[in-house]
Amino acid sequence: MKKILVTGANGQLGSELKVLSNNYPQFEWIFADRTQVSLDDLKVLQNQLEVISPNVILNCGAYTAVDKAETEQELVDVINHLAVGIIAQYAKDHSVKLIHISTDYVFDGTSSVALTEEALTKPVNVYGASKRAGELACLKANSDAIIIRTSWVYSRFGNNFVKTMQRLLQERDSIGVVNDQIGSPTYAADLAQALMDIVTAQEWMPGIYNYSNEGEISWYEFVLAIQEISGYICDVSGIPSSAYPRPARRPAYSLLDKSKIKKAYGISVPDYTESLKKCLNDIISDLPRPKE
Repeated sequence: MKKILVTGANGQLGSELKVLSNNYPQFEWIFADRTQVSLDDLKVLQNQLEVISPNVILNCGAYTAVDKAETEQELVDVINHLAVGIIAQYAKDHSVKLIHISTDYVFDGTSSVALTEEALTKPVNVYGASKRAGELACLKANSDAIIIRTSWVYSRFGNNFVKTMQRLLQERDSIGVVNDQIGSPTYAADLAQALMDIVTAQEWMPGIYNYSNEGEISWYEFVLAIQEISGYICDVSGIPSSAYPRPARRPAYSLLDKSKIKKAYGISVPDYTESLKKCLNDIISDLPRPKE
């Protein structure tokens, strides 16, 4: 039985893969947290991989606190760059299939058209730079690896934009949301399914691929969609990024072109509204029921 190792098992994507793993009993699944696969400890990482001895690695683990990364550059580089190189080299040396998750933050946000995999990378913050360095380390060590760039990931699990906004829409009379950053959200459950479509495909086609849900929206429009689906009464207004300063700059435009992954693997990409409805339903069903 082939063994699939999922790093970052407690993150949004790792948690969705746990749910999805029930549909793939032909694999032995290893869901590794930061103690089992220590992306921040390069001295033990190699040995941990040897002990687990996987056939497939889905590298979902990363340092993702974008603002905090600005002041923890050394740690971010270890997790998002150097550890990726070690994993990629291990996969190369042991003929292991590797899918590494990257981000739209490798771009500077100055484009006005959907970004293809060949678009020029130019990160504008520490997190994005570390993820781009990780991509390069992965490709240098292992030309047979697959890299998936994704954006605006949310899920029923963990802390994310959708869950935060759902809470604020209930708690507040009004909220302001940035309206000049454009992209497309990614429901982690959809991305998890895309990963398994690749793992189980007849042909392994290495390289960089983009994946997010369909749709071109701002964060402000995303909140309006959450509000419309959920029915919360709240005054939502759009504000410029300059009115909401953050330690790390964000790319103003990072919409991903998904043509390559659709053509290569025949992967269907749902519209963001369709996936958002599914996730919100799951979030509501996860809430504790009131005592009778």
